Amino acid sequence: MDQISETSRTMIPVTFQVSQDDITGQVGLIWQQTKAPLIVPVLKGMVVLCLAMSIMLFVERVYMGIVIVFVKLFGRKPEKMYKLEPMKDDVELGYSAYPMVLVQIPMYNEKEVYQLSIGAACGLSWPADRIIIQVLDDSTDPAIKTLVELECQRWASKGINVKYEIRDNRNGYKAGALKEGMKHSYVNQCDYVAIFDADFQPEPDFLWRTIPFLVSNPEIALVQARWKFVNSDECLMTRMQEMSLDYHFIVEQEVGSSTHAFFGFNGTAGVWRISALNEAGGWKDRTTVEDMDLAVRASLKGWKFVYVGDLKVKNELPSTFKAYRYQQHRWSCGPANLFRKMAVEIIRNRKVSLWKKFYVIYSFFFVRKIVAHLVTFIFYCVVLPATVFVPEVEVPKWGAVYIPSIVTLLNAVGTPRSLHLLIFWILFENVMSLHRTKATFIGLLEAGRVNEWVVTEKLGDALKTKLGGKAPRKPRIQIGERIHLLELAVGAYLFFCGCYDLAFGKNRYFIFLFLQSIAFFIAGVGYVGTFVPTS
Repeated sequence: MDQISETSRTMIPVTFQVSQDDITGQVGLIWQQTKAPLIVPVLKGMVVLCLAMSIMLFVERVYMGIVIVFVKLFGRKPEKMYKLEPMKDDVELGYSAYPMVLVQIPMYNEKEVYQLSIGAACGLSWPADRIIIQVLDDSTDPAIKTLVELECQRWASKGINVKYEIRDNRNGYKAGALKEGMKHSYVNQCDYVAIFDADFQPEPDFLWRTIPFLVSNPEIALVQARWKFVNSDECLMTRMQEMSLDYHFIVEQEVGSSTHAFFGFNGTAGVWRISALNEAGGWKDRTTVEDMDLAVRASLKGWKFVYVGDLKVKNELPSTFKAYRYQQHRWSCGPANLFRKMAVEIIRNRKVSLWKKFYVIYSFFFVRKIVAHLVTFIFYCVVLPATVFVPEVEVPKWGAVYIPSIVTLLNAVGTPRSLHLLIFWILFENVMSLHRTKATFIGLLEAGRVNEWVVTEKLGDALKTKLGGKAPRKPRIQIGERIHLLELAVGAYLFFCGCYDLAFGKNRYFIFLFLQSIAFFIAGVGYVGTFVPTS
């Protein structure tokens, strides 16, 4: 009996080992049987598609690089491209000769920054009887509403024409608030409307540097200023954002303004001709990019836009990872959804040239708002890593190394002071491309979160106040908020690919794969951006 029991005990692990070998063998057999007829052709097709998208992005970046060099060398500044006559006093008419300007400040529970934006708007230099400051408060917190109203009353007591406007719902979010603000009777006397988000602080001379373009050039509908980030040095994440946004303003906006008199309105720090705004159909809340929607519709009516890169307006970058993810979802989903809604309308339009329609559809929308997101994630975080398992699929060196290197360097020219952070920027952008790609598909397919609008959290001086000038304490970790499963899953996939490439591969992608997996893991545990103490 003891002998039988001993024999049984010795046979159990042998039986288990055989079972494991069988399973491994079956998996290997399935892999070999599906590899040649299915996996290799599909992966080759994906590589070809991604290389095509990479070439599109490369050509677009090189084109814009050439144009911006031409603009800088030949001094094609707005002041030289358009008439610009300074505003002068009229002896007979006095200040009534100046156009009436409406300044709109939409806000929602902006406890940390409402004083800054209202104060900056009320400090704008312009004849006092020719300007109206309109604070559109959609706040749901009664205490914050009271604070904002008191701030408006304080400025009104100083002789500033401030209108505090509220509504009983948040329909349409920002677009709804701006649209409602334009319905008030006193707006009928206004010629132009300047718009500033709640964290924007224009300099006193802002109107003097923008309104003359509109007064002297009746074909211009919009004058857009550049953003200047007051908290770019707050953390590594804000430095990464600065690099991306500087390229957008220094290159993309400048090129659009110089070549086609068209670019996407940034939703703030700009001045609209009210007649052009109304002719384009006013504010619409059909997407989360109401600013871009208005700009495209106005452009299709034949209106021109001017970007003044020398005019900068201070504002705040989102410094928490949660706020930044929500913002990027909105900024990626909205354009894709707008492209879906307006592509046919743009093609059928007869008021603009064929070349401008091609620029708007292909360059502005397709390459920059869709291809750029898709190729970054699908190629560099999915397809390229997958090729380590299939040596039959080769990615040419020009597609895997040269093109992305050149595109990266062209993107970095906008922020020379951050060139030493280029590797971090690449890894961070690849992480964010996961969310941008997901949001792009949601926008194109009009799925689940297509109209999700989460106001970007602004901290203002809240962090400094809470810390009291002391070193930040370690915040209490809330697992639900800090753990991001998608990032962790992609990080695990890249790490596995890197291990396989190191052990069996010949591509030597493992260095990139390990670095990128670490970046995804760091984002996955929420260790990105600023942490705000809860007490």
